[in-house]
Amino acid sequence: MVCFSGGQDSTTCLFWAKKHFKRVEAVCFTYGQKHTLEVEVARAIADEAHVPFHLLDVSLISQLDPNNSLVNGSITMDEEKPADNYPNTFVPGRNMVFLTFAAILARSKGIFHLVTGVSEADFSGYPDCRDTFIRSLNVTLNLAMDEQFILHTPLMDRDKSEVWELSDELGVFDLVRQRTLTCYNGVIADGCGHCPACKLRQHGLEKYLERKKSMSNNQ
Repeated sequence: MVCFSGGQDSTTCLFWAKKHFKRVEAVCFTYGQKHTLEVEVARAIADEAHVPFHLLDVSLISQLDPNNSLVNGSITMDEEKPADNYPNTFVPGRNMVFLTFAAILARSKGIFHLVTGVSEADFSGYPDCRDTFIRSLNVTLNLAMDEQFILHTPLMDRDKSEVWELSDELGVFDLVRQRTLTCYNGVIADGCGHCPACKLRQHGLEKYLERKKSMSNNQ
């Protein structure tokens, strides 16, 4: 079961999962985010990949804490990480809720492998993208449901250039580049160009293409 938003990371993880598992399903979430286009993007990619698509509403998150720029349009988005705090694009508890609901859904279908695209290399200061959190939640889910879930994080130690490289190795580089929605402002592909997600994505792309060009020239 892949936690799937239709962005660069989760799309790369979707095709990573298809390579490693015979049966793959995807779960997407609405959580009160300002742009819901990502749901339609995710659904279209899942359909193209012939992966069953599930959509869950966990918008209670935005009611509990509206003090972030992804769910509250009145808050100006941080374009850089503050020196002394989390960026205001951090949605408290989001990955914990996503993975918990994904595990419950997966269990009902006899699925015990969960895949998420969190990364500690490019985690932007989000505490719920750290490997320690994933390991802790894995234990908690197993104890809570008396099961043996395995949480897979294929991007955990990869920076964005290495995520691009993985998508290329999986044969979906063009799909990820042209069809995914990573932008916090809801612009498909290259995005708005100035939000934190777009900057990270573009910097990683440039770094990977330069590395690929250098490797090609050296052959």
